Amino acid sequence: MARIGIYGGAFNPPHLGHLRAAEAAREALALDKVLLVPTGESPHKPLPEGSPSGPDRLDLLRLAVGDLPGLEVSDMELRRSGPSYSYETVEALRAEHPDDELYFLMGTDMLLSFRTWREPERILKCAALAVVPRGQKGEKEAIAREKAVLGSMGARVTVIDAPVTAISSTDLRRMLVFRCAGEFLPRDVEAEIEKRGLYGAGRSYRDLPMAELEPVALGLLNPNRVRHVLGCRDTAAGLARRWGADETDAARAGLLHDVTKALDGPLQLTLCRAYGVDLDAFSAQNPKTLHALTGSLVAERIFGEDPAVVSAIRSHTTGKPNMNLLEKILYVADYMEPNRDFPGVERLRELAWSDLDGALTLGLEMTLDVLREQGREISPESQEALRYLLAHKE
Repeated sequence: MARIGIYGGAFNPPHLGHLRAAEAAREALALDKVLLVPTGESPHKPLPEGSPSGPDRLDLLRLAVGDLPGLEVSDMELRRSGPSYSYETVEALRAEHPDDELYFLMGTDMLLSFRTWREPERILKCAALAVVPRGQKGEKEAIAREKAVLGSMGARVTVIDAPVTAISSTDLRRMLVFRCAGEFLPRDVEAEIEKRGLYGAGRSYRDLPMAELEPVALGLLNPNRVRHVLGCRDTAAGLARRWGADETDAARAGLLHDVTKALDGPLQLTLCRAYGVDLDAFSAQNPKTLHALTGSLVAERIFGEDPAVVSAIRSHTTGKPNMNLLEKILYVADYMEPNRDFPGVERLRELAWSDLDGALTLGLEMTLDVLREQGREISPESQEALRYLLAHKE
């Protein structure tokens, strides 16, 4: 009797996290093999626009697996017409392996939504469940609660305690555009992605006109960030008209100022390493504040923006001493765009059209007050920026 793992997913693209999860499950459960099964047409979560075809994903997955022992790739869902339901895959494999022990592998998010799937009880009749956590906060407790519920339904659930590469496919697609995904991809897979021009890799994004830049920039954001970025773009352009700055530069800076905001702290550090950037002590210890720096690097190296735009993005969260006009405009626009709603924002909006330095000063003061109230470390650049403004106040 063989022990077989079934690992399904979009694999869009396949990365080292997938391979390490499969290998961890194979070792922990003493599996004879793990079948990696790329989804054809997902019934729950359609593939993002611009995703490669099924055959492309299959080729990349086969390239990723290579000759790794105990891992095999199956195209059974890609050969099936219509939506790819997991219960059909598991039942088909049960029919092929009537005497073998099957384990259906999944991540935490899949476990927590499992009861909402089509025919989950049919999966449980055919296979045990095995969960590979990502190590996120509160994950163990959520798994334990769901495991208890599923256990009452007769499910056999094993939690695999093994280190994994914690990156989502969505973030990996962003990192491919930023050209810093090498830590997460087998080298052959990265090369093939660039060769085929998949996921926007290998494309030149330099000097795009605004109409082409906008969909690219917005596509790199978390969806809940889009309204803010568009509001910042329009506000920055309006302030540029009011104060005599370059309106196009202001709009482009507003559009790109949060281009790396979706990346978490560890991925911000990954991007800095890939770009060869040495960090000061504050930035290294507070990686969640790095999106201004990494955004400026991406604006310069990926999008080819001019130095004025790059500099404005670099200082838009902390400020700096002796800011130029465009830098002030982006800082204030980010703070006061129409979607912002907090005590004091209306006063800042009034000042922005009559006293830009006054608005900048107020924004810095409010930021520092909030950080002090929260007991959080304050950026030295913000403190220096405020001291400079107060010292040079007319």
